[in-house]
Amino acid sequence: MEATEADSEIEEEHLLNFVVNSLDEELAIDLGEDVEATAETSINHVCETTDDSPHANTVRGHLTDQFDLDTVEAVGDTLLQRDALETLLDRPVEVVADLHLDPYYGDEDETEALYFSEAKRGTTTFHAYATLYARVRNKRYTLAVRQLVAGDTTSDVLAEFLELLDGLDLGVKAVYLDRGFYNSTCLGLLYAHNYAYVMPIVKWGETIQEELSKGWSREIEHDLAGEVTFPVFIDCVYQQGRYDEHGVARHGYAADAPFIDTPRDAREHYSKRFGIESSYRLAKQSLAFTSSQDAGLRLVMFVVCLLLQNSWRYLHWRYVAAPPAAGRRLWRWPFTEFCEMVLRAAWTALGVRRAVPANQPLDDRFFR
Repeated sequence: MEATEADSEIEEEHLLNFVVNSLDEELAIDLGEDVEATAETSINHVCETTDDSPHANTVRGHLTDQFDLDTVEAVGDTLLQRDALETLLDRPVEVVADLHLDPYYGDEDETEALYFSEAKRGTTTFHAYATLYARVRNKRYTLAVRQLVAGDTTSDVLAEFLELLDGLDLGVKAVYLDRGFYNSTCLGLLYAHNYAYVMPIVKWGETIQEELSKGWSREIEHDLAGEVTFPVFIDCVYQQGRYDEHGVARHGYAADAPFIDTPRDAREHYSKRFGIESSYRLAKQSLAFTSSQDAGLRLVMFVVCLLLQNSWRYLHWRYVAAPPAAGRRLWRWPFTEFCEMVLRAAWTALGVRRAVPANQPLDDRFFR
């Protein structure tokens, strides 16, 4: 479709062009001579309701053949970082690494790239994704995604993410990790790469269990597996009936950062990590459904839904927010509305069927 220049507003067609152009530069699909491919939300539906589309199985086959995990991860990093880095370079960022487990209940022998972990929601088998997420002020962008498979460890993923951060032109204020990264190898990696960090500890061993069963807020030194020693901030708060709990709740945080002086500092700074959970909630609003067993195709769909979020945030800040002279006010523009605008433009561009033949004249019930 022809790109048109927006004057004082972004129209639906502009949004679709922006998203498609971003994808097409790195995810061009070659279906062979004289075969045209179209974007899709549901492959079956689009191929059946648009003109000159290939068969749905043809599209699936080419997607499966062209997207292996390593290729998708590399391309995904490029796509996710392209516009995000432009908006993150003005000051040090807070970085979050997180592990997202999507429960799988099917036949393990028939599906690729499964990950096994502790029981959650009735299964020990998952499609697992690790994401690297950067935050500065109210700007939050996903920078990388990895799919974990059987045999992968969180330290493998963290090593990749820290290497990636080393290669980016970013000032990193601190790295926030969830408890899945709490082990001596991950702590050693953080020290080796010289990153400040905060993460919750796991109650492994009698020593830390005893420390978390008594006393009030304090800082201690803790040794993990005899391999690494680090500061632990124990934060204590009265629960006051929250979640129907009473008494004192004690939480330990492994933290080594120049801005962490007290247990309360550790708790308050670590709470910033929870913004990454919103990226998973938003992903469910834009993730294409598939029954495909191919890991590469599933990862492509996950990357695309994260890219949609990055595009929305970039456009919101760069083009929709009031200019800096006006106080940088963010006009309300929900992610769901952004997705609906892109979807409407896609249906129009694809020439979706808007009328069907009738075998008799229409009566009054069809008119108002």
